[in-house]
Amino acid sequence: MKKKNIAVVAGGYSSEYEVSLRSAETVRASIDTERYRVYGVTLGRDAWTATLPDGTETPVNKNDFSFCCGDDTVAVDYAYITVHGAPGEDGRLQGYLDMLRIPYSSCGVLASALTFNKYVCNRFLESQGIAVAASIRLRRGEHIAADEIVARLGLPVFVKPNDSGSSFGVSKVKNAAQMQPAMEKAFAEGDEVIVERYVPGVEVTCGCYRVKDDLIALPLTEVVPANEFFDYGAKYNGESQEITPARLSGELAGQIQQETKKIYELVGARGLIRVDYMIPAGGQPVLLEVNTTPGMTAASFIPQQIRAAGSDLRNVLTDIIENG
Repeated sequence: MKKKNIAVVAGGYSSEYEVSLRSAETVRASIDTERYRVYGVTLGRDAWTATLPDGTETPVNKNDFSFCCGDDTVAVDYAYITVHGAPGEDGRLQGYLDMLRIPYSSCGVLASALTFNKYVCNRFLESQGIAVAASIRLRRGEHIAADEIVARLGLPVFVKPNDSGSSFGVSKVKNAAQMQPAMEKAFAEGDEVIVERYVPGVEVTCGCYRVKDDLIALPLTEVVPANEFFDYGAKYNGESQEITPARLSGELAGQIQQETKKIYELVGARGLIRVDYMIPAGGQPVLLEVNTTPGMTAASFIPQQIRAAGSDLRNVLTDIIENG
């Protein structure tokens, strides 16, 4: 049987560029090369390039997402998207691939656009009965006094970009004087900012994906950051304790897994997603955010959860590709 050409797509136009490349390395190393011919494709603002088996790079033809390998033209049969941030997590790349009729691993245009906007996604899920933290959204040029924010949300609060990940631009604000610098930091990453009420408790995250008609929720990971919160250093520099499976009762873990499946269906997800929660003492889980292109680096949660489930990443990636 002829091998299908799989493009593992990375890079992008945000601060998460380097993290995306690291995710792509893990995915490329894990895809079954007995079944598929695997290429890396890197998206940059100035050029899109494909990495050939000998390590050389060649331009990607944006008209049809093909590229040359020697005298042959490689037509991509399937795109595995590992772009964190724009344009791979916000629906733009998905729309491009839809127009070319190239199947891909992640959520479609609507689900990607919805979940990339944290504020709108959480408000939608709140309308469907999902508990979320109270928050305020600000667009560039809008202003709200720090005292008003404190009156509405209390302290501390998290100030973060509305459409960014990997904790870039995120600050934990403990007093009103810290609000403006935190806003400026967040606006450096995008045009919208969220100020979100702090929910004290245990932070957990749950991966989920579909295989044919089965929706699979992975074992939960408990996050114990050594820093003030789960920032970039905690995520990627080992400055946290990550416990998989999480130290929760079977009943509570199962409840969160069912909630994750419900969210998967509500947003119309495809492929692997990850949903983050806080569990207040004696309370019900509160949704933090939905990640439709979760990190896949060696330090990321999803590979940990797949191992804890007794599977391996190669098998899961094969399931996702074949499901697409």
